[in-house]
Amino acid sequence: MADRYLRLTGTGPGRFVARRLGLPLPTPLRRWSAGTPELPGPVLRLTAGEPAPAPAPAPTGEPYGGVVVDATALAEPADLHGLHATLHPLARSLAPCGRIVLLGARPQDGGLAHAATHQALEGFTRSLGKEIGRGGTVNLLRLAPGAVPGSALDFLLSPRSAYVSGQVVEVGPAPEVPAAAGPRTALVTGAARGIGAAVAETLVRGGADVVLLDVPQAGEALAAVAARLGGRALTLDITADDAGERLAAALPDGLDVLVHNAGITRDRKLANMPAERFDTVVDVNLGAVLRTTAALLKAGTLRDHGRIVGTASIAGIAGNVGQTNYAASKAGIIGWVRALAADGEVRGRGITANAVAPGFIETAMTAAVPVVVREAGRRMNSLGQGGLPVDVAETVGWLADAASGGVNGQVVRVCGQSLLGA
Repeated sequence: MADRYLRLTGTGPGRFVARRLGLPLPTPLRRWSAGTPELPGPVLRLTAGEPAPAPAPAPTGEPYGGVVVDATALAEPADLHGLHATLHPLARSLAPCGRIVLLGARPQDGGLAHAATHQALEGFTRSLGKEIGRGGTVNLLRLAPGAVPGSALDFLLSPRSAYVSGQVVEVGPAPEVPAAAGPRTALVTGAARGIGAAVAETLVRGGADVVLLDVPQAGEALAAVAARLGGRALTLDITADDAGERLAAALPDGLDVLVHNAGITRDRKLANMPAERFDTVVDVNLGAVLRTTAALLKAGTLRDHGRIVGTASIAGIAGNVGQTNYAASKAGIIGWVRALAADGEVRGRGITANAVAPGFIETAMTAAVPVVVREAGRRMNSLGQGGLPVDVAETVGWLADAASGGVNGQVVRVCGQSLLGA
C-alpha cells in the first residue's frame, strides 16, 4: 500500500506544513537497483580517535556515502572519547541515506573495563542511529578474535541494508567454503506472495535455483511466482506429520539454503482467544519449522556449509497486544536459531542458523490494519516509514550467502530501528 504521507512530505508544500506542525520528515530510502548498486558518495575508513579529514566533505566535494570506524582497540571507558573525536566532525557530512558502521570487539573477550567499554558501543550505536536522520543508518559489528567483517560490512555499506539500523551483529571467523560446482539450491516457504516471493526473487538475483513452497490453497499464485523466477513450485502443508520427509524426498539433489518464511496470524487478546487459535499459530510458525528442519538435517538434505534463515518478528522481541500466540512463536524462532547455531554437529558441518525480525513492512497484511494504527506503525522508527518486502529479502540474501559463514546465531531486526524493543 502506498505511503501517501511519505509522498506528501517529498513535496515543497508538504515539507513546509510538516515542519510547521512538528511532524516527521522521512527521507525516501535509497534501495538497491541495477542502476544504483552503490552508496551515494565515497566511504571513509578511520580508527576511533583518528581525526576526520579537514574539511569534512571528501576532497571531491561529495558528502560521504559511508563511514567505517574501527573501535576494536578501545580498552577502557576513557577511550570512548575517541568516538566523539572521530565522528563529531562527520555527523553533518554524511550523504542522505548514508551509512555509519562501527567495528567493535565482543565484550566477553577482555577484562571488566574492556567489557564495559564494548557494551557501551551498543548504546552509542543505537542512540546515534536515532539522531542521524535523512535516511541514514548506524550499525555495530562485534568481531570475535580472528574474525574479519567481510560480507557483513559489505551488506551494511550497501543500499541493500536500507531498512536495517541500530543493529548489533556478532561476526566470528568464517570457515572456508569449497567452490560450488553449480548454482546453489534454495527452498523458501510461504513464497506465493509478499516477503516470501521477494526473498525468492532476491536469491534468484544472486544466482540460486529456487524451490518455492506454499500451501495447496495458494497453488495458483505460487505457480505464477515460480514461472516468473524460473523456479520450481511445491505445494505442501508444512504442518503435516510427514512434511519433513516429503520435503527431503522432493529434494533428492540436496539443499544449500533453507528459508523459513511461512507464517500466520490469528490475533485476539488472550482472554478472548480459543485454544485452537493459539495452538494453530504456534504450530505453523514454530512447531513445523523445528520438525521440518530436523527431518532435512537427519536426511542429509541440507548440505555442508548450508544456510538456515528463520523469520522472527519485532513482536517476538517487544510483544504486541492481541498477539500472545504470534509473539510466542516468533520469540521461539529466536531461541531456536541460537540453539541450532550452537549445536556441535551443525557447527561442525559449517551450517549457520540466523533469523530476521521484520518490523512494520508494507504488505497485504499491514494494509488491512486500521489507518491510525498503520500510520503509527510506519512512523515509530528512526527512518519514519514502513519497510518493503525487499528489505527483508535483502537481509535474508546476505545471511544466506556462502560468504556469510562468520555470521551465526544472530537475529537481525529489519525494522528501521523500531522505537519498540531492543
